Amino acid sequence: MGSSSAAFKVEGGWAEGDKGQSIWDVFGQHGQADDNATANVASDSYYKIDYDVYLLKGLQSKVYHFSISWSRIFPSGLKSKVNSAGVKYYNRLIDRLIKENIKPMVTLYHWDLPQALQESGGWQNESTSQAFMEYADFCFSSFGDRVKHWITFHEPWVVSYAGYGTGQHAPGIKDPGNASFKVQTGNIIIAPYRVAHNLIKVHARVYHTYDEKYRNSQEGVISVSLNTNWVEPKDPTEPKDIEAADRYLQFTLGWFAHPIFKNGDYPEVMKWQVANKLPTFTDEEKAYIQGTADVFTINIYTTNIVQHRTKILFPPSFESDIDIAEEIDNNWPGTALVNFRAVPWGLRRLLNWVKEEYGDVPIYITENGVAMERNPDFDDTARIFYHKTYIDEVIKG
Repeated sequence: MGSSSAAFKVEGGWAEGDKGQSIWDVFGQHGQADDNATANVASDSYYKIDYDVYLLKGLQSKVYHFSISWSRIFPSGLKSKVNSAGVKYYNRLIDRLIKENIKPMVTLYHWDLPQALQESGGWQNESTSQAFMEYADFCFSSFGDRVKHWITFHEPWVVSYAGYGTGQHAPGIKDPGNASFKVQTGNIIIAPYRVAHNLIKVHARVYHTYDEKYRNSQEGVISVSLNTNWVEPKDPTEPKDIEAADRYLQFTLGWFAHPIFKNGDYPEVMKWQVANKLPTFTDEEKAYIQGTADVFTINIYTTNIVQHRTKILFPPSFESDIDIAEEIDNNWPGTALVNFRAVPWGLRRLLNWVKEEYGDVPIYITENGVAMERNPDFDDTARIFYHKTYIDEVIKG
């Protein structure tokens, strides 16, 4: 058992020690985040290493899963300038964790791309992939003697879809299908698919770099943290709804897991549904991508109900490609978030689905939790019950 955080969410110190701006710094400071919020201070963890580790000890956490801020290490995103203050901060954090017998699990990218790289096209530009490769190599060489669990990307589905499709997340690009088409050999490739394609390829490059240069000496493991909800067909006797539920899982989890854990390529249902809007891998790329994760790391929170529904065909978009309608069951226990229901058995069914789909790969649950109302419950009984029921379902699985 452990605890998770992310650099942008907790560190604060957004401009301290020559740190560069990230896309989330800009997103918040330009009033694009909910409630015009920024993370200029956040939890102030940049200045509170000892206090944070004290709290982790109080929680009896065995693992602390945190992310490194790319722009705190390389302010411009490029290796040409290294911020020594940022390197010192992460060394102090890692050393303090190890002193207290808490294992560090480190994510290289939790959504906070250096703004300088975004101005050159961000994840739509393959030059960003090269910069990430060099940043990852630097982190392995600087911290890998003590860090034995690495995550390349946190929820690449969110990076692709919310960052470059709906624009709900930084960098706020709204390209659901009717903006900034990229035409190559007659194919229209919309931004979320293009971004995901680049993320998968550079994930494989980072994996092989670790495998070839660092694994023998550092003896760590490396993966990518994927996310999905579990879904149930609205009518379990209707074949189209059953297919819709599987299609949802393939478009969220399988989009990345199928290439990495199965055969180096996208799920067949995606290729059929998306057709020429989906980029293609060469045979050489498929062989290079396949098997580039040591464990299956996954984030899950809730469960939805889906049914088949054919949506509009134009303009093309991820939403119209998947051909489903989602809803929630109001009989399921509620939380502080309207569309977030506590459905512990959904976690067990997802874990079983992963095993059936991808084999007996070790599974790490890297995120799970629940939002509760702000009215203080000092005994925190609702949250305790949530975690107890979800842990019970993992044991059953």
